[in-house]
Amino acid sequence: MVAHPVRHSIKKLLTAQPYFYYCRNMEIKARAANEQKVSRYADMFAAMGAEPRLRIVRLLLAAHPEGMVVGEIGEELEIANSTLSHHLDKLKNEDLVEVRREGTFLRYSANARALSELLGFLYAECCTRNKAVEPQSIVCCK
Repeated sequence: MVAHPVRHSIKKLLTAQPYFYYCRNMEIKARAANEQKVSRYADMFAAMGAEPRLRIVRLLLAAHPEGMVVGEIGEELEIANSTLSHHLDKLKNEDLVEVRREGTFLRYSANARALSELLGFLYAECCTRNKAVEPQSIVCCK
């Protein structure tokens, strides 16, 4: 028995359509995931956009991996405890710092994993895709 050419064309058309929609859905999901990451990174940059918070992150990176207790951070940066608490909460909410309790003290440390992810995002955009910045210029100090 020979297949009818019109039936064969209709069958081919009907089976091709779900594949198209499946692929298109995958693209939409990938785009949404990328937009979600960009939004997260923007929030992280905004958290570090205040001068005291950037100073805190730099100080905690210098003290990595041990971190520092709140009193040490405040003393080093000359920030009042109430103000310091606000800045540390903002950094913690954006996953830039981690906190652990040691008796009556809170010890903060830089979240190296999150910062690495953030730097990787920038590196991919500026140094690998279009080479706006030469990778050697940021890896090697002069």
